[in-house]
Amino acid sequence: MEWYQETLYPDIGQSFRMARVIHRVKTEHQDLVIFENRKMGRILALDGVIQTTEGDEFFYHEMMGHVPIFAHGRARRVLIVGGGDGGLLEEVLKHKSVERVVMVEIDPFVINLCKKYLPSIPKKAFEDKRAEIVIADGAKYVAETSERFDVIMIDSTDPIGPGEVLFRPEFYANCKRCMNPGGVLVNQNGVPYFQAEELTTTWRRLKKLFADVTFYGVPVPSYYGSFMTLGWASLDGKARATPRATIERRVKAAKIAMRYYNADIHAGCFALPNYIRSLLK
Repeated sequence: MEWYQETLYPDIGQSFRMARVIHRVKTEHQDLVIFENRKMGRILALDGVIQTTEGDEFFYHEMMGHVPIFAHGRARRVLIVGGGDGGLLEEVLKHKSVERVVMVEIDPFVINLCKKYLPSIPKKAFEDKRAEIVIADGAKYVAETSERFDVIMIDSTDPIGPGEVLFRPEFYANCKRCMNPGGVLVNQNGVPYFQAEELTTTWRRLKKLFADVTFYGVPVPSYYGSFMTLGWASLDGKARATPRATIERRVKAAKIAMRYYNADIHAGCFALPNYIRSLLK
């Protein structure tokens, strides 16, 4: 059997045995492959980097989706930038309180191929009437839109290729412009043990714009280095200060089936190990 060799780092990496290659294509924006692995199920990779797997997508999507929504407590309008596999959209739409979700994805091939070959990840999310799918550059969208959102989720690739613009200072400034009072922004910041510069750059840029900036952690087995960080930025700091008892009450009331996230995980995920704390100076 052929092996898929991830190429994210020059000196270290991981391989996945490809039991079957389902689809390969070079789109306008990136190299895309979907293949099957006996342990992790179907896997999506872009430009040589694993993006999501059927086996462990719930770790990442639950933590990016539920942490800011439960912390906010009144989120009605949500913006997702990226997220073409639909996994994050599916988690957000589990919240009956959410009235509208705009998902902006630059590459329609990702959406169409994930709907066809990875349907277990988005499920019926793309068909939900509350969701609007916009095929556009996310940076351009936030620079021009007149809409305002309670929560903004940046489910991007790493800051290379089409994802690079989603880490720039002007993009974060435009996100802030799109936020309602009390709004929260979250984004992916890679695995800090190997991608420390990604985290520190995001830290410096967000600190100039938002009152409350930090990171929270989630272990994702298919991301080499395991413990990855999600960025957190809010306009006033109230959402992150939500008491654990309040989070638990909201979780119980929502009656959402989740495999990783719960109120205890929420309370503990902002506790960062020292090697990450040392980067935030």
